[in-house]
Amino acid sequence: MATCLVTGGSGFLGSHLCDALLARGHRVICVDNFDTGSLANIQHLRGPDFVFMHKDVTEPFFVAEPVDFVYHFASPASPIDYLRLPLHTLKVGSYGTHHALGLAKLHRARFLTASTSEVYGDPQVHPQPESYWGHVNPIGPRGVYDEAKRYAEALTMAYHRQQGVNTAIVRIFNTYGPRMRPHDGRAIPTFMRQALQDKPITVFGTGQQTRSFCYVDDLINGIIRLADSGIHQPVNIGNPNEFTLLELAKAVIEITGSRSEIVYEALPTDDPQVRQPDITLARELLGWEPTVALREGLQRTLDTAGAAALMGTLPA
Repeated sequence: MATCLVTGGSGFLGSHLCDALLARGHRVICVDNFDTGSLANIQHLRGPDFVFMHKDVTEPFFVAEPVDFVYHFASPASPIDYLRLPLHTLKVGSYGTHHALGLAKLHRARFLTASTSEVYGDPQVHPQPESYWGHVNPIGPRGVYDEAKRYAEALTMAYHRQQGVNTAIVRIFNTYGPRMRPHDGRAIPTFMRQALQDKPITVFGTGQQTRSFCYVDDLINGIIRLADSGIHQPVNIGNPNEFTLLELAKAVIEITGSRSEIVYEALPTDDPQVRQPDITLARELLGWEPTVALREGLQRTLDTAGAAALMGTLPA
């Protein structure tokens, strides 16, 4: 049995990762301060193989028992959160990553940091391979998140090269599924909440900007494969099937049976126009690719979470 420490373990992705690790027979230590996570996401986890620590990763913390894997997932991740918590977002990417790497070094554990497709900014290369360095505005409103993740990647590689820490970097593309926060500001939870209430669905700009949406079970499978590998370079994990936001809005209306109309609002500053992962490395090195199509994933999300949770009237 391996012992896995998951920072940000009560968040959307972190809680699904805890589920998957426990299902594989591992022991899980979940660390979170509930800034953006929720106790509701982990309240079903009981037993001696699950331990919760209420800690802020920007402050040093210690784990007495041996740890085999450190999954660093703590970070505000939605625009609403990192615009509300800009300094904390930067601190999680810097101090938080430093503390998590220090624990991995101390325990000689495999370390995996959750980076993001946002390191590519508004990309000039399409689709985005790991070799692309990105086109990021460091002083724009999104810069606190983009640069925190870029710094975390640099810090991770510095610990690997100088300190010999066994590190991995996953660049996560748009992900969705049960336990999304209905009001987190991202496209799928927003569209589903609006559609289930028959309210107008708000699409930014013309709706022709594209995203690639990966169902959460697929993503977690890819992340665990990366952690179990000996790969140190960044690896994109996401679904390469690309959709415009207008196509997504129409799919949500169809899945939910909504009477909602689509309305258009001003495009946010530095909103990427395209987002599509090149998953060649994931296919070649991990034997991984997504299996859940968008409409199937949207239906699973609705069936699993329930309409009330997706509308925000019950905990998701």
